[in-house]
Amino acid sequence: MSFVDPRLVGKPIPVVSVEQMEKERVARPAEAKGSGLAFLDQRIPGFQREIVNLVGMGVTEAVADPNLAPKIAAPAHGFSLTYNRGMKKGHGAALHRHATEEVFIAMTGQWDIYWLEGETERQVLLGPGDVVSLPIGIYRGFRNATEDLDATLLAVVGGPDPGKVDWHPSVIEAARETGLAVDDDGNLSVQKKGQS
Repeated sequence: MSFVDPRLVGKPIPVVSVEQMEKERVARPAEAKGSGLAFLDQRIPGFQREIVNLVGMGVTEAVADPNLAPKIAAPAHGFSLTYNRGMKKGHGAALHRHATEEVFIAMTGQWDIYWLEGETERQVLLGPGDVVSLPIGIYRGFRNATEDLDATLLAVVGGPDPGKVDWHPSVIEAARETGLAVDDDGNLSVQKKGQS
């Protein structure tokens, strides 16, 4: 007798047609529309980008934005996949951290993945197909290192509860000046510029 994972014992094998697979479980980057305001940092100069949630909601702060609904609506179990794209050279995500694993995969273009070692910024350069796994709790960010506006970085956040983003204090202050903040539940709040 061969091994059967206990989580599958007694469960029927799904029957999925090509049409159903295409409709419910396939996302195509060229057709996927995202949002330019999913996170606290996205109005700060240098951090504008398009966020496309492919599987799961990830750590998105603008949960009510219909453009951030996952392109594959089937539930994600223990992970999420998010495209980051539409950035000028040098643009990306500001310093933040997570209580879960985060992996970046350079799909196209080149990407500077940076983090704080104490108070010193460090970085590695990723090219297409390269992968980096960032330690839980370290402040990190990324930047498009090319002139290609179509460069795409895939973010994979792990864990059954991805939690919310913990922003570096400098980002929180800069975002406040643009009229953005997060509430006590970690959801994006649009306020008047400079309002606390």
